Amino acid sequence: MSAVLVLCAVGALTAAGPAPSGADLQVVPLDPDPVAAGGSTTVHAFVANGGPEVAGAFTVTVRVPVGARAVGPYFPAGCVASEAGRVVRCAFPAGLPQLRSATALVPVRVADWASGTLYGGWVTVRSDDDPDRSNNTGSFVIRVAGSD
Repeated sequence: MSAVLVLCAVGALTAAGPAPSGADLQVVPLDPDPVAAGGSTTVHAFVANGGPEVAGAFTVTVRVPVGARAVGPYFPAGCVASEAGRVVRCAFPAGLPQLRSATALVPVRVADWASGTLYGGWVTVRSDDDPDRSNNTGSFVIRVAGSD
């Protein structure tokens, strides 16, 4: 009878999948360098692992403000742009150690007509293993130089 109970317990754990890693991934907000209308700058999508464990696989998503679009090439090379260059998704493999960071680099071109400050940019990180999602999104702005 106890052997049956042990087999049921093992089966239940396997069916539920692996336990979360306990790695707290968090976006560290950074504004890109100011840029002239029609020029290019780079969004640094900076993600830190606050621990206490090594992170599982995660995806970083960058949404570019209206008045700019992502133009690539991106880092890492596997990043994919969609929505006419307004959204870029970058997949990172498992293995980011505690108290280390990862960065996706997303070059953007600002429209010729853009001026002032372009609001509405954000970076988000998503991992099934992250126990605290309250710090997984950060916003950024693009300042158009010479127009303020």
